[in-house]
Amino acid sequence: MQTILQFLRDLQENNNKEWFTSNKERYQEAQKKWNDFCLELISEIGKFDPSVANLTLRDCTYRIYRDTRFSNDKTPYKTHFGVFICPGGKKSMHAGYYFHVGTGIGTGYPHAHMLASGNYCYDKRTVTMLREDISFDWDAFRDDVLGKAAPCFHVDMDDALKKVPKDYPADAPYADWMRLKNYCLLTYENDDFILQPDLVKRVANLFATTKPFNDFINRAVDFEE
Repeated sequence: MQTILQFLRDLQENNNKEWFTSNKERYQEAQKKWNDFCLELISEIGKFDPSVANLTLRDCTYRIYRDTRFSNDKTPYKTHFGVFICPGGKKSMHAGYYFHVGTGIGTGYPHAHMLASGNYCYDKRTVTMLREDISFDWDAFRDDVLGKAAPCFHVDMDDALKKVPKDYPADAPYADWMRLKNYCLLTYENDDFILQPDLVKRVANLFATTKPFNDFINRAVDFEE
């Protein structure tokens, strides 16, 4: 991971076409190492979640080139590598396992290294079903789903509604979950986590604790589909 990390940090300082072109071989070396890592991670996650065991790199990885058409940030390249391993591939809208190596310089997305389970951009019917399922059997969701996740994970409250929807009591123990439009558990990690040996197994072991969460979400996604 050191090769990938150093490339991303240098790219962050020189995010332009001229530098990228002159360092194309470094990019290709970093990309190869990343792809090899991702293939191992798909295989390792497939051991506890067979629904993703046959995914390919194309199903799960992303281009480094940014789409700047609708962004005020016109830098041409992403300064992170990400992989999203979910049933049906990254475009399926299913919940899955996202691992992300950033520059490690700065906090939050996209700078920090990140593990996340779940997904974003659910349609309204799926969100409605998830709210109903969570509120109807909160104790089971709390104990059998959230209770299984490693303690490092926390729910992502970004983009949550400011108020609890009127159909649910604002003082309920599950009230914050009713505010969500996206359902994602995440944790940020530092360079020590990234650079220690056996990264694939350590990442997969953490993700294994979030499988009940992904299964819970995908039940609603599959029903709506």
